[in-house]
Amino acid sequence: MMSVEQAQLLLHEGRIAEAERAFAAILAQEPDHVQALNVMALVAQRNADFSSALALIERARRVDALNPLTLHNHGRILDAAERYDEAAAAQQAALEIAPNLFAARLYLGRALERSGEPHQAILAYARVLQDAQADGRWLNAASTPTGLRPLVEHAVLQVKQGRRAAIAGLLEPLIRTYGRHSMRRVDKSLRVYFNEEAAALPESGQRPSFFHFPDIPVSPYLDRKLFPWVDSFEAETLDIRRELVSLLPGSDGREPVFGSAALEADHLRGLEQPPTWNGYYFYRHGERRNDNCDRCSRTAAALDSLPLCRIHGHGPEVLFSVFTPGTHLLPHRGVTNIRVVAHLPLIVPTNCQLVVGGQPHRWHEGRVVVFDDTYEHEAWNRSGETRVVLIFDLWSPYLSEAECAALAVVIENIGDFRREVEALP
Repeated sequence: MMSVEQAQLLLHEGRIAEAERAFAAILAQEPDHVQALNVMALVAQRNADFSSALALIERARRVDALNPLTLHNHGRILDAAERYDEAAAAQQAALEIAPNLFAARLYLGRALERSGEPHQAILAYARVLQDAQADGRWLNAASTPTGLRPLVEHAVLQVKQGRRAAIAGLLEPLIRTYGRHSMRRVDKSLRVYFNEEAAALPESGQRPSFFHFPDIPVSPYLDRKLFPWVDSFEAETLDIRRELVSLLPGSDGREPVFGSAALEADHLRGLEQPPTWNGYYFYRHGERRNDNCDRCSRTAAALDSLPLCRIHGHGPEVLFSVFTPGTHLLPHRGVTNIRVVAHLPLIVPTNCQLVVGGQPHRWHEGRVVVFDDTYEHEAWNRSGETRVVLIFDLWSPYLSEAECAALAVVIENIGDFRREVEALP
């Protein structure tokens, strides 16, 4: 009798008929051999003998109830037998034991799709594509097993079509309000986002890391004339600074900008002492920080008069940004060019600087600077004193009212979907 190792090698080499005969012989000698039971169950499934297939795979489950491959194959057989709810349950059981069994989540998506749960199916497909590709798999035909390729391609198509349909439904009321033509550039940005069209990125160095909006002027720094509110806002500097100074002695309302020590280590450097970048937030990820807004009511009122980039769960980011002496924020890029970043410098010692797209800028207290943070940029405080600027996110001045409304809906939906995917067990 051929050994199990020899039978496995036949499977690996694609010599399926020989492998099946070998495992049939193994099963005849060892009726409870789990791998042989799995192989012969799948043979019976391929021949549409679902009764035999289920009997074999259920025997394998009795022998080893916690074998994730057996649970997965049970799900495949149930799926082929059109028992979709049971198929989904079997794949979920496999994933509870082996969360990185990508084929189980892929077949879970198919079972959910066939059982009439399209949204849950899209979530499962999106999660398995994300996880597998992060592991270097299913990136192309060469990294996708031949037997899985049609279902992987189907999953990719289902996710794209489902996401497209969801966003189109959300944009329909805005199209009725503003007209189809008002969404021309939004439509183009979505074609880029869904990899249907290449982003026409400028040679100047603008590189959004998440969402690119097309056909708007590009420049590291934006002309102050684009912002009619700037003079009146700068006139509030003394009151804003006075409220800032009242906060600085204490830590109430202050929090690290980076959420972990690892991120700080990746992005910050110091001179004679460890670097620190803290913020007194007025908004973080779009959530209003009422404590700081109440403590600094004049600042909050001045900010609320601005065209802040308001997207639920995402923006704006608004904060008193505090660099301790020697802190250097290393070069990095922002996520999207639909917003720009403004600084109102409030406490600026000597030897402090902002650099955007290779162009240096020296902050001047009370004078707003606005820049496109999708250019590589960095900032440092090489003095022996604390540096503070008020940072606030604004809609790009090149967007229309209709585009701002549409993009708020689009980005919020993208974020909501991502959180649903990541919340899957």
